[in-house]
Amino acid sequence: MLRNRKSIGGRMLALGAVAALAISGPASAQSESPSIVDLADPSVLVDNAFILICAVLVIFMQAGFAMVEAGLTRAKNAAHMMLKNLLDFVVGALGFAFIGYHIAFNGSDWVGFNWLWGGPDSLATGTETLTTPVHFLFNMGFAAAAATIVSGAVAERVKFRAYFVYAAVISTIVYPIIVSWQWGGGWLSKMDTPFIDFAGGSVVHVTGGAAALVGAFLLGPRIGRFDAEGNSQPIPGHNLPMAILGVFILLIGWFGFNAGSLLTADLQIGAIAMVTALGAAAGGAGATLASWITVKTPDVTLIGNGVLGGLVSITAGAANLGPFGAIVIGFIAGIIATNGVLLLDRIGIDDPVGAVPVHLMSGVWGTIAIGFFADPDAVIGGGPAGLLYGGPISQVVTQVIGVGAIAMFSALAVGILFSVLKSINWLRVSLDEEMAGLDLAEHATPAYNDDFVEYENVGFDDLSSLDDLLDDLNI
Repeated sequence: MLRNRKSIGGRMLALGAVAALAISGPASAQSESPSIVDLADPSVLVDNAFILICAVLVIFMQAGFAMVEAGLTRAKNAAHMMLKNLLDFVVGALGFAFIGYHIAFNGSDWVGFNWLWGGPDSLATGTETLTTPVHFLFNMGFAAAAATIVSGAVAERVKFRAYFVYAAVISTIVYPIIVSWQWGGGWLSKMDTPFIDFAGGSVVHVTGGAAALVGAFLLGPRIGRFDAEGNSQPIPGHNLPMAILGVFILLIGWFGFNAGSLLTADLQIGAIAMVTALGAAAGGAGATLASWITVKTPDVTLIGNGVLGGLVSITAGAANLGPFGAIVIGFIAGIIATNGVLLLDRIGIDDPVGAVPVHLMSGVWGTIAIGFFADPDAVIGGGPAGLLYGGPISQVVTQVIGVGAIAMFSALAVGILFSVLKSINWLRVSLDEEMAGLDLAEHATPAYNDDFVEYENVGFDDLSSLDDLLDDLNI
């Protein structure tokens, strides 16, 4: 039973001005009365209660993201990091409610819009038992998660107003369009060999990871992150216990993220939760080995990111993987997440929290790996088979096409947005602001008192080669 198991037609009256922009309109643009859930069916109450709990777990993941990002950056930016993650929820919820949700599940092949709000007992499009409010809440949490991935990659140097614009655009337009391609019944779900992304390994994580890579590249590194020869100069985070506590919160929230994606409460949720746990543990094991080999010590930040990379890697196939596949995919993802951090260092891209290796690299790997490791016996009632289980090469091809299309669309859309913001000087904070810290410079509200944080008051006159520095940073 998959998230997009029923074909989706347009059930509501399309908004004319918006629908005119659709590349391919919904299957039906006729005005229809919304379907109502069967209140006599006991599974309706059970399913809605279960998905509502999962929705709360997904929304609570914002706290985990905030703690990871704040802990892995400097104390003078902690309040700024917390506020960005709070903003992802605020802007994401409102933007997704008024625009994004109605794009995501409009029923078109490519891009479209259908107003989907019904009453509290209206049946959500593409589901059998969920009410529209519960379906919206669950998917709104996903939209906020996709947006917040970029926050860590652009940490300590992006202007708050630029991040506000970005959060609005990705929650209302970019992410919903990608959702419509897969979970909304669009072209990815209609390929001859349908694309598999059960819980968002690509739809959420590759979308956010590709945007994070583009954002980090266009912003340039933090001041002092690389020396004149381009050698990496690490900038330690200020609170590692906070960061690892954030990892644990994300781990717990991920059970709602993955199991809830079934959109019903049946026996499959136990298998999905098991795969989630095994992927996380294997990711941590892979990162431990990779860390010991590459940096000669079990580095706590790398292992924490390895756990997250393992989680990301099995998210797309959480309903299609058995224990063996989950462990192998998660273990390799932990290695990828660790070495991805070192790779970015070598090429001069500053990603303070490792968002790109965790979400983009691990997400791409996990999505493609389904083509090899999909186990039909792992799905109640049977499912598609990967190459290792006698399945066709076409599944691998489909996975590559799907993840490539998602990554390229997200990178292009966010790249254009950030380039425009950069051209009007809205993207990066000034040198003075970056040195002083964004808590004071942007919000006048430090996260900690002055006894804890030594703020750097450095003016332009204190730097002998400001022009050269700015040229090196490409800002």
